[in-house]
Amino acid sequence: MKKEIVIGENDAGQRLDRFLLKLFPALKSGIINKAVRGKDIKLNGKRTEISCRLAKNDTVYIFLPDSLLETKKDEDNFMAAKDDLTVIYEDENILLADKEQGLVVHCDESGTADTLINRIKKYLFLKGEYFPENEQSFTPSLCNRIDKNTGGIVIAAKNAESLRILNEKIKNRELTKKYLCIVIGKPNKNEDLLTAFLERDMTLKQVRISDKKTPDNLTVKTKYKVMDSCGELSLLEVELLTGRTHQIRAHMAYIGHPLLGDGKYGINRINTKYGFKMQALYSYKLKFDFAGDSGILNYLNKKEYTVKNVPFIAKYEQIKENVIRKDKRK
Repeated sequence: MKKEIVIGENDAGQRLDRFLLKLFPALKSGIINKAVRGKDIKLNGKRTEISCRLAKNDTVYIFLPDSLLETKKDEDNFMAAKDDLTVIYEDENILLADKEQGLVVHCDESGTADTLINRIKKYLFLKGEYFPENEQSFTPSLCNRIDKNTGGIVIAAKNAESLRILNEKIKNRELTKKYLCIVIGKPNKNEDLLTAFLERDMTLKQVRISDKKTPDNLTVKTKYKVMDSCGELSLLEVELLTGRTHQIRAHMAYIGHPLLGDGKYGINRINTKYGFKMQALYSYKLKFDFAGDSGILNYLNKKEYTVKNVPFIAKYEQIKENVIRKDKRK
């Protein structure tokens, strides 16, 4: 049976085979290759190649059994997500969300529908900006991720072109992301650029830092500045010059200053003392530093966005006041 697919704006620019693999889960690369060679898949009524780039308003004709052409069902159940969403910035192309600590960005092993991306989809659906039935291969997507117990800025793309551009810019490190964190102790230097090597342990779901390069580890560079200190705690601003799993948490722990509240790399006795159950880490500042042409997102270049209220700062200030009062009594 013949099936016709008209390519929409969010489908354009993709290779034919990759578009079909996303749209029809039952299709495999081998089936697509054979169908293209046998003229069972055509583009605009003509023979094509699997590597052909699709354009808006192209028509793909497919002559394959219906059993192979069942489209992917929306398994996200995004309408079951909560309505809570803090939007820092939004336009027709992107959305910057302030993810709360404790919220996962995507569905994990728990199977919860209440994820950041589902909250964003629900928000855009209720605004009339996202209709799943009108999309064939695209859904609003996150461009970066942060750990469940880390809070802060996450970028979402509203269309395929923005997603493509931002993925490339992030890969080329043309965005500057800064974090605030509370660490135990005070580093010897008020500012420093730390360089080491990180290796993932998939069994323990954590990472190890070393000063020696091996075939299995990756270079990590972490820049920090001490913003404030009180008692046995310090408030730091951290910039990632490489983006590795658990980089800030593991790197600061490696130099003897683990994050307050970090149950994996920290000191549980001190975490309990101050009542921190999640690591005091927040992605609080984002700047677009595009080095070259950014297409439809050129207007974002050099713009900077900051979270106004980092949740643990108030608690840090209270701890500081208590330290000052105790010192006055001495």
